[in-house]
Amino acid sequence: MGRPEDIRQAILDYASKGAKTKFYFKDMLVGVKKTIPDTNVSEVKNMASEMVREGVLELFSTGSSTLYGLKGRGISVEKSGDTGG
Repeated sequence: MGRPEDIRQAILDYASKGAKTKFYFKDMLVGVKKTIPDTNVSEVKNMASEMVREGVLELFSTGSSTLYGLKGRGISVEKSGDTGG
């Protein structure tokens, strides 16, 4: 099990260094597990949810899927007209 601050940093690294600005949870999970192999799904999900509440990450809905993105990177929820959920 990973430490919360390590998981947070792994999510930030994945969100800021990837080629895509919006990504699925499963892709983010794979990225975090490359850094912290013993991290489980619920730890990453809980940290991602906390980061959304804090405004660090934002949710972006395509209508059929929900993606995560680092706030301020790429097209924001406000610019797209999406409600963020």
